[in-house]
Amino acid sequence: MNRVEDTFLIQNKCGLHARAATVLAQLAQQFDAQITLYQDDKEAPGDSVLALLMLESSHGKKLRVCCEGPDAEPALTAIGELIAQKFHEDE
Repeated sequence: MNRVEDTFLIQNKCGLHARAATVLAQLAQQFDAQITLYQDDKEAPGDSVLALLMLESSHGKKLRVCCEGPDAEPALTAIGELIAQKFHEDE
């Protein structure tokens, strides 16, 4: 089973708030991979908006993303790009 992981810095001002979590969950659902996000001692499945909100990822926090499955590598790349692009938000 293909497994990859990386750590990303939350750069948008509002962090992983409701709209950003929704965009991330929708992106995660497009891949054939189990996606899990970790922050400190919390973890959340990438396709659950509520679970992502429970991470309380704010500006400047580091988020570890683990992807496992056939689409693990493209999923990790896409999520990394989404975070780097500040969830497509204008600040």
